[in-house]
Amino acid sequence: MSLLAKWLRPGKDNKNAFRDVDSIEQQALLERHPTLPIMQELFADCADLIHWSWPESQLDMLYFSHLAGNEEFAREISEPFRSIAPDEMEEVLSRSQYKPALDCRSASKGILDGNVCLFHKGSAYLVSVSLPETRSISQSETETSINGPHDGFVESVLINLSLIRRRIRSTRLKALKLQVGEVSKTDVYLLYIDGLANAENVQEMKKRIELVEIDVVHDGNMLVQLIDDHPNSVFPLFQTTERTDAIASKLAGGKIVVVMDGSPSAFSAPSSFFEFFASSDDYYQRWAIGTMTRMLRFIAFVITISFTALYVSVTTFHYEMIPEDLLITITQSRSRVPFPPLYEAMLMEITIELLREAGARLPTKIGQTIGIVGGIVIGQAAVQAGLTSNILIIAVASSAIASFVIPSYVMSASIRLIRFGLLLMAGLLGNFGIVMAIAIIFIHLSGLTSLKSSYLTPVAPINFKDWLDIFIRAPFSWIQERPSQSRTPNKRKTRIKQ
Repeated sequence: MSLLAKWLRPGKDNKNAFRDVDSIEQQALLERHPTLPIMQELFADCADLIHWSWPESQLDMLYFSHLAGNEEFAREISEPFRSIAPDEMEEVLSRSQYKPALDCRSASKGILDGNVCLFHKGSAYLVSVSLPETRSISQSETETSINGPHDGFVESVLINLSLIRRRIRSTRLKALKLQVGEVSKTDVYLLYIDGLANAENVQEMKKRIELVEIDVVHDGNMLVQLIDDHPNSVFPLFQTTERTDAIASKLAGGKIVVVMDGSPSAFSAPSSFFEFFASSDDYYQRWAIGTMTRMLRFIAFVITISFTALYVSVTTFHYEMIPEDLLITITQSRSRVPFPPLYEAMLMEITIELLREAGARLPTKIGQTIGIVGGIVIGQAAVQAGLTSNILIIAVASSAIASFVIPSYVMSASIRLIRFGLLLMAGLLGNFGIVMAIAIIFIHLSGLTSLKSSYLTPVAPINFKDWLDIFIRAPFSWIQERPSQSRTPNKRKTRIKQ
């Protein structure tokens, strides 16, 4: 019977069973010298574990065939041991590719990493034959590149590290290897550039990751929620991206980057609220065009959170704000609508969110069709049925379109959520409710921190030099210092020779 089966036998308190086994019985076995019986006991009830034995050579091996590459297995195992004499076995195992395993912990980790564990005369050796299946490097589907690099991260952390190393070819780029997940044992790499990154930020991030206690972490977005400063906030405090050029830029700016095995994205810290409105494409076109695009995103932010709320507020409490000609149009449009403006707006906003989620979950071609056709058909049918007005359809559609302008999906999702809060306040208190809701949002933002730095940097605390790369995309000759939020010891960034 396996250790886990013994521990989970009837009548036993199974709370924290895995950690208790790992700390008592299994811990004792992991510290022992690796032998075939012990390793078979550790991997008991693993039907996918392969055991090969050559009694004449006193050789046994354990490995997972689905983690091994066929060519690597043939080169390192099949060919060397196919016609070897028993007295030559020790000479073959003394080669550099066969590394001794000193304890069961290293042997079991090696097997789980895709290595073959060889047992011969009381000794254990590990040989790498792993070839993990990964998808090819392609462009990110959530962060489309228009005129910049098109390579994006994949689920293999080693491939992701190679993509970063190709962009930053410096010995000062450091990578600290950590591990999260009591069960999954997921590899996490903390990256920073020595001399640019703040040492306190590096130590703080390392400490937070090491303190994480969870069974399994599937993606970097899960890890972010476990280590950020304010886990209950709706706003993302660390910037997550699948673009390699964006991560290289963050590292060069003195920030810290974390990549995790199994996750096609990386995140950087510290981050500010305004960084989520910037895109790498801003730097690949003329500065005037990049500035205009960035300012357009801030305008879209104002539209998406306030347009529908303002409609509800004006049509419910403040008719005097509407010009006379427009007031007649709105009155005629709402004459057949039986609901108050708040209920009418909530109905359409929820419908838009349903269409958005349906378009995102369905296959690409079907999703696009659902989004376009569904929006047109439902909107037209709602107006004809008298459930909503034409003006509201325009307001809701404008808010939805504006939300797509924001390049960060996580920030766009947060804004979609707070839009409902403003809508409720507008329906209850009118313009005063909108002002109160916006004030609450700003108060909340001013209290947030990202890796112990202000989330509203460079507005609070104010730093006008950073505005050149936040609210506008100034010419490169003007952006001569790295962001103040990174607290880098080397502020100088650009030097233009005259």
